[in-house]
Amino acid sequence: MKLTLDEYSKKFKMSKEMISSKLRSKKLNYIVEDDTVYIIVPDEASPQPQQNTSPAKPRTTVAMVLSLYQKENLQLKAKIVQLEEKIDKLINDKEQMLRDEMSKIEKVYATKDEQLKQVLELLNTKLLAQNSNTVHDVEPLPQTQKAIEVEKENQIVELKTYLKTLDLEPYQRKIIKKRFLAVYDSDIRVIKQNGKLYLDFAKYDYSDLLEY
Repeated sequence: MKLTLDEYSKKFKMSKEMISSKLRSKKLNYIVEDDTVYIIVPDEASPQPQQNTSPAKPRTTVAMVLSLYQKENLQLKAKIVQLEEKIDKLINDKEQMLRDEMSKIEKVYATKDEQLKQVLELLNTKLLAQNSNTVHDVEPLPQTQKAIEVEKENQIVELKTYLKTLDLEPYQRKIIKKRFLAVYDSDIRVIKQNGKLYLDFAKYDYSDLLEY
């Protein structure tokens, strides 16, 4: 193939000055015909139409869309399951914390309640002791014993306190106390208050229960 300077310049995007320089340096083959310079261009040098070598894009089909949707759906379900497990764990942990806290509070209240009961019983015992006769280790004189009996008839006395005023051995007191405990549910003469037994000598006679 032979091309004129203009044709060569347009075809290969080259200036005429550069082409002339290449001709002078004999870097290009040329011939002269009828006073016209033709540049010889081999056929393989001519630019080939560029082939589209990029891979063809896969066509999107309904099956592909469904497959993608199912995959995303499975991933979403897995995330939901994980989230539900985390929520359940948080709820269980919170409930356990609440149960532990409630148990602590109940223990504290139970301890305080028991302490309060002990204080009240102690106060009640002291008050009753103040109203009762003074307990003596020696047998009282006849006049003192009579005064105790008169005082006894006018008030309610705790069984334990009253037994201490009697000249009894410890085992005898236990026997009498067990006798009262055995009948306090069915005998109206025996008064139970705050876990203690009381005797009302102003109303009842306890000679049968006080025998030893």
